[in-house]
Amino acid sequence: MRCPYCNNQDDKVVDSRACRDGQAIRRRRECVGCNQRFTTYEYIEHAPLTVIKRDGTREPFDRPKLQKKIELACYKTSVSTDDMEELMDQVEADLGNRAVKEVHSHHIGEVVMERLKTLNDVAYVRFASVYRQFKDRQDFVRELEQLAN
Repeated sequence: MRCPYCNNQDDKVVDSRACRDGQAIRRRRECVGCNQRFTTYEYIEHAPLTVIKRDGTREPFDRPKLQKKIELACYKTSVSTDDMEELMDQVEADLGNRAVKEVHSHHIGEVVMERLKTLNDVAYVRFASVYRQFKDRQDFVRELEQLAN
């Protein structure tokens, strides 16, 4: 690891801690050459995930794109930013734990809906209405009846 201050390659680890629910390690390092301290993070590198969309096209998994959709569903609800971040981490972990490199978009939608259902009913129905392409009021009524059961 090169020191970001002096480019020296010798450093020592001063402190190591697990972070992001054990998914990463934070290391505090000290440069042997200039004695400056800096932080590094180690993550497991997952193979890139490809999403197969409804029309059959493929595109790389895009966390910010999914996060934006979740934020829209949670707009003006009691769901905090931390809750949304945790939900995104759970979805990514679920997708990353699969042995396949491609996943259908409907699977991602189902995973998000299942997590939203336990988090907030309004956010769940909003996400479901777009994801399942509700066409009229009856679609909402059916979904609300299932949610009530």
